[in-house]
Amino acid sequence: MGKIKNIWWVYAGAILFVALNAFFIYKEFYLFSLVPLVLLLVAAAFLSIDKLLLAVVFMVPLSVPLSELIEGLPINMFLPTEPLLAGMLLIFIVKILYEKQFDKDVLLHPISLLIYFYLGWMLITTVTSTMPLVSIKYFISRLWFIVVFYFIATQLFRNPDNARRYVMYYVYGLVIVVFYALIRHAAYGIFDEKIAHWSANPFYKDHTSYGAMLAMYIPPLIGMTFYKGYSSSKNFTYGMLSALLLIAIVFSYSRAAWIGLIAGFGIWVLVKLKIRFSIIFFSAVLFFTVIFAFGDNIMRSLESNDQDSSTDLASHVQSITNISSDASNLERLLRWNCAIRMFKEKPVFGWGPGTYMFQYAPFQFSHEKTIISTNKGDGGNAHSEYLGPMSEQGFMAPIIFILIIIYSMIVGLRAIKNTENKELKMLGLFTLMGLFTYYLHGIVNNFLDTDKASAPFWGFTALMVAIDVYHKKQKKAKA
Repeated sequence: MGKIKNIWWVYAGAILFVALNAFFIYKEFYLFSLVPLVLLLVAAAFLSIDKLLLAVVFMVPLSVPLSELIEGLPINMFLPTEPLLAGMLLIFIVKILYEKQFDKDVLLHPISLLIYFYLGWMLITTVTSTMPLVSIKYFISRLWFIVVFYFIATQLFRNPDNARRYVMYYVYGLVIVVFYALIRHAAYGIFDEKIAHWSANPFYKDHTSYGAMLAMYIPPLIGMTFYKGYSSSKNFTYGMLSALLLIAIVFSYSRAAWIGLIAGFGIWVLVKLKIRFSIIFFSAVLFFTVIFAFGDNIMRSLESNDQDSSTDLASHVQSITNISSDASNLERLLRWNCAIRMFKEKPVFGWGPGTYMFQYAPFQFSHEKTIISTNKGDGGNAHSEYLGPMSEQGFMAPIIFILIIIYSMIVGLRAIKNTENKELKMLGLFTLMGLFTYYLHGIVNNFLDTDKASAPFWGFTALMVAIDVYHKKQKKAKA
């Protein structure tokens, strides 16, 4: 009887919930039924936020836009992940205010400082935005992506085993999408390039975002396949998953993903050859300088290529440089030109975060339009992680973003060299390769405004920082 008296409030609460839920169901308001789930998630966030983070990572590939469920809403978000991320952001803020502590080595890490500048400049350009409500929503969503997938993730990676779990939980969700996409593809009897554009929808809006995420996760899986520290059964499992994702990326028909994946493994070659990062960096600067200097000649050469996208893989790769007739490439050039024109009109603060898709229509030139262009300019974003922010947030945005990339590479290579943990050394290298696929892919597409790309991009960056802070070699004390 004493025990029953001690938990009387549990029974009272359960009875009260049942009564209230019955009333709301009678009134055809069904969302109240989610209250226990919400309370459970809040409890999980306070008591075991690491497990909640891994659960969210698993759900990211399976999340769907709200617009797919309810049309005509003025706002859009990915369900169920973004409400969870918003909740985790609020709980993180409450915990910081209450506990008044967070690891200073992470807070003051150079990459963290660059992220503060990144978010700070975004906030300034939100204030000066031509569409404040759009920019506020964009800023807040970017904030919960970074807080959860970077700051909270760094604490998750204090346990080295969580690095592998972070990779694999996303892969588990992604594999479900891969089977879904391949089955839809096969249902038509052939693996057609046009079907690839929507085969992963609604989980991934098109084949480019789908291919980009496959490219990011193939390197870590291949690294885990050949890592000698795992059992043979685990190596076999990771090998099968690697093969599955390689098949999926071929049939994604995402040319940028293929190029990014090849470039990612180029990083592995450079690391194994022990070529210094400074040499790589100055070589890249020289490469882009040559392109800029001989831009006109290169453009004339590209214009002579008339190979369109194709189901034939060799022809499809050749079509990457076709800017004379390939509609996808021409549309991308149109978006880039619009971004540059928008930047020239507002070079300091830009038009406001998230506003490109609402503002680029007047900057389209009729002679540049393609068969997939729209007069209203409602076709989407700028297709570049560099030019898009430049048009929306002025000249500082791409500079800060490029500095984050450069320093992530420096810190990643340093962390890999300095850690004694062999598994983290392997995962650090291969997740850095995955990051590099996106650095390159970001030239022609931009997906960091989605949970799909933010989870690996900021999560892998957090892993570089965590290895650098928590898992580097300990100096031997002098006798």
